[in-house]
Amino acid sequence: MIHSANDDPAGSGSETMRYGMLGADLASAGEKLAKYTGEAGWEALRPHFQSGALLYVDPALSLTEVGLAFSRDDRAAVEGWLKTGDVLKPGAAHAAWWESSGARFTALVVSPFVLCQPLG
Repeated sequence: MIHSANDDPAGSGSETMRYGMLGADLASAGEKLAKYTGEAGWEALRPHFQSGALLYVDPALSLTEVGLAFSRDDRAAVEGWLKTGDVLKPGAAHAAWWESSGARFTALVVSPFVLCQPLG
């Protein structure tokens, strides 16, 4: 049986096992986002486009910086990028081009969204 440091069921002062929260992730926000970043083809992103969860990030922006803003609910930054078009919901014309061109992306999952940026 595992007990917290403050739990002594026998009342005997016996040593108990000390532990932190199970599953606690001590990684930085950037390290956590890196776990959910990878290369993807259009075929992998298509379902996210179809569900309305895919967002395109202009290559001039750092995908990680945008992901951090989304994860921290930084409305000012996100709304600014949406207003300038640096982050946008792709339309049918984008999807058709990516489908025909075999486009590849760096993608980052920041639930409920998937952010994508073209490779290269």
